[in-house]
Amino acid sequence: MHRHTGSWGSYMPTTRTTVGDPLERIERLASENAVVIFSISSCCMCHAIKRLFCGMGVNPTVYELDEDPRGKDMEKALMRLLGTSPAVPVVFIGGKLVGAMDRVMASHINGTLVPLLKEAGALWL
Repeated sequence: MHRHTGSWGSYMPTTRTTVGDPLERIERLASENAVVIFSISSCCMCHAIKRLFCGMGVNPTVYELDEDPRGKDMEKALMRLLGTSPAVPVVFIGGKLVGAMDRVMASHINGTLVPLLKEAGALWL
C-alpha cells in the first residue's frame, strides 16, 4: 500500500521489489533515499522519530513494515542487524545505518546528526 502524507515525508510501497534476502532488500531500500526510516505504523517511538526529522525540515522516506506482506521478515532482519529487539524504528542516513531510537537521539543531542543529514543532502541549512 502506498500512502503519502505531508507530515511524515514520503511513504514508499515496499511491495515493488523482487523476492530475495530481506537484508539485501533493506540495504537497497536504505540506499535509495537520503533518509530512510523503517517503522511500524502503531509504534509510538517510530512516531517520535518521524516527528523529529520532520521538525528539523527533513523529508524522510518511511517504510511501514506492518503494511508490507514481507514486513515481518524485514523486521527480523533488522533485529539481527541491530542485535536488539524491538527492531523499529531504524534509521539510515545516506545509505548508512545510524541505528534505532537511542542512537538517533544520542546523535541529535551530541550534535552529529545535523552534519550527517547535510552530508547526505537531506538538510541544506
